[in-house]
Amino acid sequence: MKEIKEKHTLLMRWTHWVNFPVLTVMIWSGLLIYWASDTYGVSIFGFTLIKFFPEWFYSYFHITHRLSEGMAFHFLFMWFFFINGLLYISYTIISGAWRELIPKRNSLKEAWQVLLHDLHIRKTIPPQKKYNAAQRIAYTAIIIMGAGSVITGLAIYKPVQLYWLCWLCGGYHFARIIHFTLTIGYVLFFVVHIIQVILTGWNNFRSVISGFEVLEMKPKIKE
Repeated sequence: MKEIKEKHTLLMRWTHWVNFPVLTVMIWSGLLIYWASDTYGVSIFGFTLIKFFPEWFYSYFHITHRLSEGMAFHFLFMWFFFINGLLYISYTIISGAWRELIPKRNSLKEAWQVLLHDLHIRKTIPPQKKYNAAQRIAYTAIIIMGAGSVITGLAIYKPVQLYWLCWLCGGYHFARIIHFTLTIGYVLFFVVHIIQVILTGWNNFRSVISGFEVLEMKPKIKE
């Protein structure tokens, strides 16, 4: 016996799907800005061990400096990213959906058990409602990361006008490092998120599109 149950509201789904193209453009335009001043890497005693984008990368893909184009797209889509995130957070607070998203006292322990289950090391999974402990931690972290991107982005964009914000971020250079690190975090989150969607199957993916999921119900035993 099957039952159709509502899982995600329209606004939750809308803000979720809007984020995908917006973040894609943000990361692409951010790379255009970064490639115009490729300064980061891992060095010891002046010897570079790791360069995020080596010289052969620029030569092979024929990458040219497109700083102005990158800044134009980045600062335009920043507003879509900010408004969409603000709308999502406002909705979760007003509707009370935040109670299902924020981690609980035992979420860290349960998240480890969820990870062991996903790796097929543990057979059972901790009891969960709409989101499991790992999802609660991940979704809360991505909201914090989004706020961090906006704050550090503004500090980089207007370091003179918003000098106090730039100071709170540890200065212009450190704010840029944080901003770059958060971007890497988005990419990693996206990869893991897609893998988890594939592993959980079509029913879960369908619920993010339609808002409903199909549940297998056990037939009631007549006494």
